[in-house]
Parts: sequence; C-alpha cells; structure tokens
Amino acid sequence: MAENIISVEYQTTGKSIKVNNMGMREMQSRAYEARNAPYMLLKAPPASGKSRALMFIALDKLATHQVSKVIVAVPERSIGGSFKNTNLIEGGFHSNWEIDNQYNLCLPGGENSKVAMLGKFLDSDANKLVCTHATLRFAFDKLGAEKFNNCLVAIDEFHHVSANYESKLGELVRMLMDSTNAHIMAMTGSYFRGDGIPVLMPDDEAKFYKVTYNYYEQLNGYKYLKSLGIGFHFYHGRYMDAINEVLDTDKKTILHIPNVNSGESTKDKYIEVDTIIDSIGDIVNVDSETNIFYVKRPDGKIVKVADLVNDNPSEREKTVGFLRNIKSEDEVDLIIALGMAKEGFDWAFCEHALTVGYRGSLTEIIQIIGRCTRDSSNKTHAQFTNLIAEPDAENGEVVEAVNNMLKAIAASLLMEQVLAPNFNFKSRDNGENSEDDASSNTIRINGLRTSNTSRVKNILESDLTELKATILQDQEMVKSLSGVVDSDVVNKVLIPKIIMTKYPDLNEDEVETVREHLIADMVIRHSKIEVEGNKRFIKLTDKFINIEELSIDLIDSINPFQQAFEVISKSITPKVLKSIQECIAAFKVNMTDDEAIFLWPKINEFVKVTRRQPSLDALDPHERRLAEALVYLRQVKREQMKNE
Repeated sequence: MAENIISVEYQTTGKSIKVNNMGMREMQSRAYEARNAPYMLLKAPPASGKSRALMFIALDKLATHQVSKVIVAVPERSIGGSFKNTNLIEGGFHSNWEIDNQYNLCLPGGENSKVAMLGKFLDSDANKLVCTHATLRFAFDKLGAEKFNNCLVAIDEFHHVSANYESKLGELVRMLMDSTNAHIMAMTGSYFRGDGIPVLMPDDEAKFYKVTYNYYEQLNGYKYLKSLGIGFHFYHGRYMDAINEVLDTDKKTILHIPNVNSGESTKDKYIEVDTIIDSIGDIVNVDSETNIFYVKRPDGKIVKVADLVNDNPSEREKTVGFLRNIKSEDEVDLIIALGMAKEGFDWAFCEHALTVGYRGSLTEIIQIIGRCTRDSSNKTHAQFTNLIAEPDAENGEVVEAVNNMLKAIAASLLMEQVLAPNFNFKSRDNGENSEDDASSNTIRINGLRTSNTSRVKNILESDLTELKATILQDQEMVKSLSGVVDSDVVNKVLIPKIIMTKYPDLNEDEVETVREHLIADMVIRHSKIEVEGNKRFIKLTDKFINIEELSIDLIDSINPFQQAFEVISKSITPKVLKSIQECIAAFKVNMTDDEAIFLWPKINEFVKVTRRQPSLDALDPHERRLAEALVYLRQVKREQMKNE
C-alpha cells in the first residue's frame, strides 16, 4: 500500500455541521455576517456549504434591495445542480431558494440559445439564474457591462479567474468592478492557480471583503471523519499492472486515470478502463438505465463501477444523471474518471481518492482530495493516494520523471499546510508565559521576531497558504525535496528570495520576520507534539525537545521538507534514489562540454584505481569535480537519448 507523507487526526467536534436558528452551518453563518459587502471573496473547502452560503446572502441582498437580480456562474453544467431549488424556510430562514426552470441554463441545450436566455432574463421580472462561466462570458461580450447593473454576480470555483489580461473571466470581473454597480461574490476552495498567475491583481483583491474558513476547521468539526492520509505509491512498467496494489474495491473509490498526454498514459484511455475493470473481475451486467457496470470479483462480491471516461454523450449523460442523485452507499462502489468528478462533484460516501500520475495543478489536487473528505457515516478515514511512475535510472526521460515526482510531493506538502491545525507563534523573549498555550495552539519560540507592522501581521494571518503555494511551485525549491540542497540554503537563501519577490514592498526586517514565522510553521506542522504532565515535547528530526527550549536557531537548522525526503527514501530503491539525487545535482553543476570531455579519462582512471565511482560528497575537491563531470556527462547522454 501507499506510504503516507501526511497523516492528520481530527477531533470530530461536530461544530462545522451544527446549524443555527436560521439553518446555517458555522461557515455559512460567518459568510452571512458579511452579507452587506458589495465584493466578497469566500474561501472555504469542498463540502463546507458554499452553495447554500451564496443562497442565504443572495436572498438577503434581494430582500433588502441591494440588488434586483442574481446570476450564479459555475465552471461546468454538472455543478449547476448545487444551486437547485432549496427549502430554507424550514431551517428558520426568511425565504426559499427557487429558480424558474427556464433560467436554469445548466440543463442540456445549445450555447447560443442560453446566451439569448440570459439576455431575456435581464429584461424580465425573474430574479435568479444559474449558468456556466462560458455562458456568462459570451453574454457579457454580446450584451455589454451596463446590462449587469443592479445584479449580484456570483462566480463559483473562482480560481478559474486569472489576473492575466488574456483571461476572459478575469477581464469580466475587472469590468464589472470598473463599469457597473454590480455586486460580486467569489467562491473557491483553492485560492491559488497551478500556473502561478494570481487570481486577482493586488489592487483589485484589496476591494474584496475576505471570508475564510479553513480546511482544518471544516474537517475537525465533522461528526464521523476522524483522520486523513495523503500518500504515494511508486510503480514500474504500466500503471494498470500496479493498480491492484492500491485499489481496494471494499472502499468507495474515485479513480482518476492519467491525462492522455502524460507519460503514464498508454494513449488509449478506453483500453485502460477495460484493463482496470478486468483486474477487478468479470462484468456480469450493465444497467441500461444508468450505464453502471456490475463486476463480479473472484470472491463473488459484486462491485458497481461508473465509467466517466466514456465520451459517448448519451451514455455519459446516463451515468452523470445517476451519480447526481445517489442516495445510499450501496448504489456505486468505484467511479473511474479522467477529466470529470473533480471540483463540485458530490459523492459523500467516497473514502479513497486514487489518482494516477503527476497532476501539474495544485488546485486540481486540492479538488480531487476534496472528493473524499466529506463527512459520512460509512467512513472514519479518508485517503488520497497518488500512484506515480518510479523514475527509471536507465531511461532518457528520467529527469522529467524526477521533476514530476518531486512536484507531486511538493503539492501534497502544501495540502498538509491547509489540512493541519493552525499554530499561533509568539516570542518567548517578551517574558510572557501562558498556561493556555496548549489549548490555544500557541507555541512560544526563543529568538522569534515579533510581527510589528500591520503589513506583516496581515501576511501572517491571511497569506501564508498562498505564500507556501508560491514556494512549493518554485523550481529551485522543488529540487530541495531530494535531500541534496542544504537546510541553510533552503531556509536562509531560497525562501527569503521568494518572499522578497512576492512582497517587494517589505523591508529587510519585515522579510526576516515573515521568513521566521513561515519556517516555524512549516517545520512544526511536520512535527509530533506530545504532552507529559504539564510539559509539552516536540519531535524534531529524531529526538523530542521540551517546547520551552524551542528556538528559532534550532528550527532554522531543519529542512522543512526532511520528512518528505525520508518517505521518498523508504519508498524507492537506493539505485533510483541515487539517480534522483544525481539529476538534481546536474542542475547545479557549472561545467562546459570541453572540461567534461577532458576529465573523462581521469574519471576512468579513478574508477580503475579505486574500484568505485567518484562521489559528490567526497572531501577531496578533485574527486568531487570528477563526480560533477560524471553527472554532467550522464545528463548530456540523457538529453541525446531524449532527442533521438
């Protein structure tokens, strides 16, 4: 089975699912308190109830005449079901959410007719409409910005917006803000994009009132879910031959097969699905109404499989329609998908999200993990597993494979940052001490700088996740996951450089304050804390330290990615690990073809005399240079193989 890099325990307090006297859960109530803001950015995890939060806020804006119409835009039609008619009065609210069927534009139909229908809606007495992002964009282009005056435009999955001026949705948001009195409610469970381009420019983002409900608050407040694991499994050859090592058909699973353009794909997605089903057992029936496959395992158990890879529109529509209305855990056991069943897909019974291949987008990974983190009586543990090809040291594609593997692990480390509890770091040097530190998740650190400006405080309170996303998408930082890069270089060179680039307005002291708090946060989230009597101990590297003795110097000596490196080391062979480290070292070697060719006979002579290859870790500088030349030449050879 997979080796978990991340394992988080939750307290099942029930707080996040408890409703108040208006029928609102904790997150929805927090958002509702900000209902009068003209621009709201709601950041909350999958399954926290963002759709219903929008309903409460939109109905209140209509009732108080802040707006006269509400337009809800979702990225794809299947997500439109989240905004179906909903009885809110029975929970204590003043109105129900009801939409005329003709203005639910997520039902099947041509795009041109939907654009026309949106125009008709704006001229009608109706006040609520649901459509896709695409319909909204086309209608905006055709009708112009002024038509959207006095509207609340709610954009679900807001990370699809981009500050890039080529982004049509981003331009639409900017024009609504600049040219109309429209209100905007932006909702997302993942406020960073995989391409590194910001969702909004800082000046535009500053106009939004932010409501944040973090992943830990959500998962810790569930009734049933007690733990979450995120792990990796490495395989040789074809992934279909290794799938049964991680696919447990006794667990409700969503399996995402690799993109057809990826190295893991066989380029025939249909054969891949057939092979996966064959590995489970024999098909004994296909339901003509739902297109669900009934697969009989060797032990006789029937596994119900939904195929969302099939491109046939009528067949897929049957399956999607069935999955949209699942009521019990017995109706389906396994969903096989490629591009579907990610954001907005609701299957509360899912226990395991199994993904094949590296996913280039952090947002996509968060969305996939969110498929299995919904609270349901059939599970106490949720698991995300990434099945990744083990880099082949003899293959010319090894560098790309190494990069993909490290990026996948970097993405999972970011998930740990958003799924684990938040800590409140304070300096011990100010003489304060508190008996409530343990209960308030406060950790005092000797020598830690104090956040003494409002700018720094704002970054530490609301921007750390985005800053970590930037760090974990940085090419130099990703290489540090291999264990090759020294912890001092990671903590005191690479990270400050990224902070300065992201926040060019910070002075040197502010950069260092942000850096210290960030490193402390990243290191301590990886660490185990235990309580003995009235003392707390924290496990850093291989030993437990009294938290009262914790200092910023000690934290700075630790690579925040050490745990990830240890998991890699245990999960793959020494030969492959050596190949990975050589790949990373090759990026750092400063050498010319001429020098490498000149040193080649000396390398052969060294091997002949010592009966071993020169080592990059050697104390002798001449041996180290020979080792660097060897790494350089191997990299040149791989490039030649790749281009042949």
